[in-house]
Amino acid sequence: MKVLLTGATGLVGERLAPRLVAAGLECRALVRQGGKVPPGVVAVQGDLFDRASLARAVEGVEAIIHLAAVFRTQDVDLIWKSNLEGTQNLIAAARAHAGAARFILASTSNVYDRQGARPARESDVVAPRQAYPASKVAAEEALRRSGLNWSIIRFPFVYGDADGHLEALPRHVEGFGFHPGHRMSTIHHRDIATAMEMALAGAFDGRTVNIADDAPLSIYELVEVVGGAMTPSAEPTQDPWFLHVDASLARGLGFQPKVGTVHQAARDGVL
Repeated sequence: MKVLLTGATGLVGERLAPRLVAAGLECRALVRQGGKVPPGVVAVQGDLFDRASLARAVEGVEAIIHLAAVFRTQDVDLIWKSNLEGTQNLIAAARAHAGAARFILASTSNVYDRQGARPARESDVVAPRQAYPASKVAAEEALRRSGLNWSIIRFPFVYGDADGHLEALPRHVEGFGFHPGHRMSTIHHRDIATAMEMALAGAFDGRTVNIADDAPLSIYELVEVVGGAMTPSAEPTQDPWFLHVDASLARGLGFQPKVGTVHQAARDGVL
């Protein structure tokens, strides 16, 4: 299978691309000039705002995995331009040059209501106010309306493979205002690949799917796993279900994480 990957040089993409190659897929990546790709991946120079490069990138592919997104910035216009307009451009290229391809969009659990009354489900109404999740919701809607064979996978907190994401958590918990008892869903990079392989095989066609591992952990536990410290508290938590997703749909469709918990990742040496 020929697959186009966007965001191949990002935190998720640079770990997903080698796994796609190892799975026997013919993988090409849309990268800006000078962007490096792992062995076995074919680079196509361009970006989401260069229509000619998008046409070259999607030509002949059987699937598109769209990871590219902007979120670590205060530039709201850039977030919307990249995450919505960029996705719309890629959708247009797929419709024009690869209409039969599966289009798999990576999204986020940040789309869900902070004040939810239970773990977030895919059927929940989503109307986030912050630019990043709001732009992802808009991109999701653009894909659903596209007429393409689509699937949307919403990631919770991503970690593992020495990406530094979990290790950075102790530095940010106070700024984020997290209660130590707040539980958060997580997913290891290995299981993003697990989910993507299922999506490429059609298991998620026409669906929006939450993925997560087997056990959301408290912020207190996550900080301790990476050697940090956090002041404990017995006070009630606020918004206890924020960033906690219900992954029952994925389980029902056959998704089973290979890294069941952050504790397993630590034990196996794959943090």
